[in-house]
Amino acid sequence: MINKINYQKAVRFERPDYIPMTFHINDSCWEHYPQEELFELMETHKFLFPDFKRAEGVYKPVFANCARKDEPFVDDWGCLWETSMDGITGTVTKHPLADWGAFTNYKAPDPTKCMGIGKIDWDKAAEDIRRIKENGDLVFGGLRHGHTFLQLCDIRGYQNLIFDMVDNHPNLVKLIDMIEEFNSYIVNKYLEIGVDVMGYAEDLGMQKGPMISPDYFKKYIKPSYERLMKPARDKGIIVHMHSDGDLHDLIDDLIDGGVEVINMQDNTNGVDWIADKFAGKVCIEIDIDRQFITPNGTPKQVDALIREEVEKIGRKEGGLMMIYGLYPGIPLENVKALMDAMEKYAFYY
Repeated sequence: MINKINYQKAVRFERPDYIPMTFHINDSCWEHYPQEELFELMETHKFLFPDFKRAEGVYKPVFANCARKDEPFVDDWGCLWETSMDGITGTVTKHPLADWGAFTNYKAPDPTKCMGIGKIDWDKAAEDIRRIKENGDLVFGGLRHGHTFLQLCDIRGYQNLIFDMVDNHPNLVKLIDMIEEFNSYIVNKYLEIGVDVMGYAEDLGMQKGPMISPDYFKKYIKPSYERLMKPARDKGIIVHMHSDGDLHDLIDDLIDGGVEVINMQDNTNGVDWIADKFAGKVCIEIDIDRQFITPNGTPKQVDALIREEVEKIGRKEGGLMMIYGLYPGIPLENVKALMDAMEKYAFYY
């Protein structure tokens, strides 16, 4: 669980006691690494894993429906997902509106019963949130990852979607409205239940540049983002957005559109650029490198990376959080070095 008061201080530049740090272990790791070694790392890093209790026997993760090898999954929008590795979210291989001819009979799923990529029991969600609140921890709510732009890609196919934007296809706006209405229900439901943070996760960047031009983002996607974020902003709820990839060309529109905490990749965007543009101004949740240093560097280089980011982007006043997602392929000595560094530099200020 995340300390609510410290998190809010970090977002609002109110001198948090420490930099909020999150270490997430992807489910695929439990079939890739010796489980005993992962358990040992978690047990010896209490700051990162304060609630961890070792499972008895062999731990068998329950993979998401869209992350099961050799088990194609059709989601609530009719998109077919396939993956080649258990635990790794797959890709959509069949798009329900690959041909606009199917649009006449196409309907959105029911947000009272699902999130777009799986079922939800709102009564249970409300009860879970109540328990978290009673414990004094931070309460998150959020749309599914890929709620608008990527949802359009899943339904139409990326190339079709970009052509739709170029052509200003009349059905495109209707489809965006359909998706937004679905998403709006979920946003308002979480706000009704009572959350501290609303998440709007959606990858928009490639390794270099965005997946959508800034002009088309402004025309087709940003207005929907703003309408979806406004209810949270109006209630004083923190608006958090995760977006992988190069965000240089879109970031101003994201912040202008209502994002208060932006989760962005460090080396993909450039630590110096992030620091120059945002340090002391906007709260950044650094998504720590998984491409270069942590898979290929030395433990000393891993430590140096975290220190550099804390020194360049962090401030005593706050405005910095850090998160790492562990996936197969990272040497365990680097995993330990990263955990050590996150726990050490969390208290740098």
